[in-house]
Amino acid sequence: MLTPRLERPWLAVDLGAPCRVLSFAPHRPGFVTTDRILWREVRNADLTPDLDVGTWVAAEMAGRGATDAVGLLTSHDIGRFQRAEVAVDGIRAAAVATVGLGNGERVGMRHDRTPPGYGTINIAVQLVGPPGWGLSDIALIEALSIAAEARTLAVIEAGLRLPRGLATGTGTDCLAIAAPPGDTPYCGLHTAQAEALGAAVHAAVAAGAADWCARYGTDLT
Repeated sequence: MLTPRLERPWLAVDLGAPCRVLSFAPHRPGFVTTDRILWREVRNADLTPDLDVGTWVAAEMAGRGATDAVGLLTSHDIGRFQRAEVAVDGIRAAAVATVGLGNGERVGMRHDRTPPGYGTINIAVQLVGPPGWGLSDIALIEALSIAAEARTLAVIEAGLRLPRGLATGTGTDCLAIAAPPGDTPYCGLHTAQAEALGAAVHAAVAAGAADWCARYGTDLT
């Protein structure tokens, strides 16, 4: 379940079987079906203002033989990925996160500054349950919001200071949620799937944020 494999400059996570995936990833965003999610690590210098990210990522994924996968992009060190797994009432959630906070932002107020780097938060989450269990597309949308809430909580708790308050994320965060398709209609905070999902994402992002802050500090002012 969500098994990571590091082969620089790639980090791949295997879902074990085709899943319904919802993301806003650079490669294959939206609702898709796939059995793997990949990170492509780049250097900050590669991310020039004139780069057509979508075209570039598509070419890289094709070169990897992974046009059918969901593709994420980060300049953070993919070797410092974090994985967490939580089970609640028969539902298991596993999260893999790479957490760079170099371009930290606070929701609702962009900062007029040059970020020290493009390190970003990229998260892949997989939910599995008993045989026959799966999430509807509406529940998958709700699951994406729960993952974002858990990520935000972990970043706030990390205490990364910006000129006008604490960071709540970065300017280029990305989330991908995978689950078997099914008819479970909800993924609200009161459900087992949301509890497992939220706990796994929070644990992975908190560990990654702690690692980043230990190396670079908590002051981006």
